[in-house]
Amino acid sequence: MTNSTVLITGASTGIGAVYADRFARRGHDLVIVARDGAKLETLATRLRQEYSVNVDVLPADLTKSSDLALVEKRLQEDDRIDTLINNAGIAQSGRFVEQTPDSIEKLIALNITALTRLANAVTPRLVKAGKGSIVNVSSVVGLAPEYQMTVYGASKAFVLFLSQGMNLELSSKGIYVQALLPAGTYTEIWDRAGIDISNSSPMMEVNELVDAALVGFDRRELVTIPPLHKETRWNDLDKARQGLLSDIEMSNAAARYKTA
Repeated sequence: MTNSTVLITGASTGIGAVYADRFARRGHDLVIVARDGAKLETLATRLRQEYSVNVDVLPADLTKSSDLALVEKRLQEDDRIDTLINNAGIAQSGRFVEQTPDSIEKLIALNITALTRLANAVTPRLVKAGKGSIVNVSSVVGLAPEYQMTVYGASKAFVLFLSQGMNLELSSKGIYVQALLPAGTYTEIWDRAGIDISNSSPMMEVNELVDAALVGFDRRELVTIPPLHKETRWNDLDKARQGLLSDIEMSNAAARYKTA
């Protein structure tokens, strides 16, 4: 049991709410963040009663700069917070040509800008302490432009890259960074995006996803992909990427580009 605190974004429902339950069950105090203050209060009441932990409710719309700044300030100043679950995000409906400036801006503001700024806000304090954890929720869509969720997938590819880069910089300073890549999961994200999943292939239940993610968390995996059944696929992909990098010569164009 521990009194350290976990801050979870997008905590009112779905993946975030299950993370809140699981960390409370482990004895952690919580700061739960989402737009819907009423749902947060309901969740907080249950968690306090069931697990006897402290739960602070912090309503915030992370697409609004003033709200985002409040959460950043909490991460910067609250020394009890040693874990950030960067879960808040939205999906998109429609193809790229159907996106609007507003829909693009909102998705990037939440999936990229808010996630990055929150990670950046907590990192200096964790580095000073020499310990801490950051979980960034990405998606397998970030590996698959074939799924035709172009803006959403690009945002999740960013999250994966960011997490890998953060790990290279921060692991030697005692900070663990996990990228979590779910596939389709039964949460409210689909309704909010206006996506009909009634005829979709079976997806993962949110409890199973988070429990699997926490196995990866406890093992200190850098990239956790609960629906990937052949672990070697990810290892092979990463080795291929490293091989590609080793064949890049910055000073010369490849021979195939030197002929008309």
